[in-house]
Amino acid sequence: MRPCRAVPLLAAALTAAALTGPTPATATAADDRPCARREHVRVPGAAFQRSACLADLTTTGLAGTPYTDLADQAGLTAAATRTPSGVPGVQIDGYFPDSSRFNATHGWRHDAQFVIRLPDRWNGGLVVTGAPGTRKQYATDKAISDQVLARGFAYAATDKGNNGVDFHRDGRRPGDAVAEWNTRTTQLTRAARRAVARHYGHAPRRTYITGISNGGYLTRWQLENHPELYDGGVDWEGALWTAGGPHLLTFLPPAVARMSGAARDEDLYAAGFARGSEFLWPYHEKAYWGLTQKIYRAEFDPSYDPACPGPSAGTTTEQILAPCPSDAFYDYASRPASVHRAVARVALTGRVGRPLITLHGDLDALLPKAADSDVYARMVDASGRGPLHRSYTIRGGTHADGLYDMYPDRLRPILPCHRSAFDALTAWVERGVRPPADRTVGRPADGDVVDSCALDGRTASGR
Repeated sequence: MRPCRAVPLLAAALTAAALTGPTPATATAADDRPCARREHVRVPGAAFQRSACLADLTTTGLAGTPYTDLADQAGLTAAATRTPSGVPGVQIDGYFPDSSRFNATHGWRHDAQFVIRLPDRWNGGLVVTGAPGTRKQYATDKAISDQVLARGFAYAATDKGNNGVDFHRDGRRPGDAVAEWNTRTTQLTRAARRAVARHYGHAPRRTYITGISNGGYLTRWQLENHPELYDGGVDWEGALWTAGGPHLLTFLPPAVARMSGAARDEDLYAAGFARGSEFLWPYHEKAYWGLTQKIYRAEFDPSYDPACPGPSAGTTTEQILAPCPSDAFYDYASRPASVHRAVARVALTGRVGRPLITLHGDLDALLPKAADSDVYARMVDASGRGPLHRSYTIRGGTHADGLYDMYPDRLRPILPCHRSAFDALTAWVERGVRPPADRTVGRPADGDVVDSCALDGRTASGR
């Protein structure tokens, strides 16, 4: 297998840069532009904030400055991904009151950090997201922020209130850390809507939510529990949590067991892993499966093996990625009712209250589609909310777009399909144009998988 250049989505904090945050630098300010007179917009509820009037709010303009963190974005996009640039405006960085200290970005060592970006040319809309995996607030700058800013949307992102591979240490009882993710996303949405109103003179006409992986879970949860805050959302391979399963703690144990020879390929197929994804398994054995099972099991079921991971998931890369041997034999169904109640606190129901588009790659080897988005689509239908939902299978898509650079002949990035899905969502909400029916989206006819995706099967740009 070729050397891996993609940082795992749920293990982004493993690189030194991702652990320490961005390198201090000075961004190009534009204090002579009109936004300089409007940059000091108070974010309601923030314990600390600072604002800057910047010549370019995209990653092209912010690279190498304290206003983004390229290391925390590693592996989320294909290397050849093209992004827009040249979007001037105001950026607000800050944090809400919180007792945990996992996020060292800016040297603040304070969680509940957020970023809000307010472009000079505003289209009246706002896009909100939460960090994927165990990443922080700048993680989706290239994947999401750049594109929506270029279209005129204001943008807001949260670190979810805890992050890094020891996020499970936050809170007093099992499930507290993940429950906080939902609370922080709601908190940021309300605060960002008011900050937008203060900056532009009126509230956003449309508010959308979207996210990758854990950010996709947040999208689902928000549209189920706070539909009054949003007009719709795009869920990019969101994690599924249900009290009885399936979820990470039901389909990952066979994968961890396979690492030690205690499970067969057939056991993974039975758990939901797709036939045809086997070429990705060696990479996931090294970078995903053991770590993911370990830290999420510690979050919801810390009594199962108190010695592993113990006080920390580890300090070296080898320690962090090493699985807990006992996790190979973990059986969620037989665990005490208290464990199921902890998961139930953050469980999804399928009762979405606003339009939602789901994207999931058929070669996802971390959150297999059959045990995740396929199940969620059935939950939405069973709740009677099917007309509000569209689900698209991306042929050749996997959990982290950066893996495309390792296997360009077998994979395709999902990002261009996310851009197409966001366009479809806004057309659905704002003009009543219904998206295509649920389907599998194949490779574009022109062969441009990095920047093109058509949800209806026709060749179209996803840029």
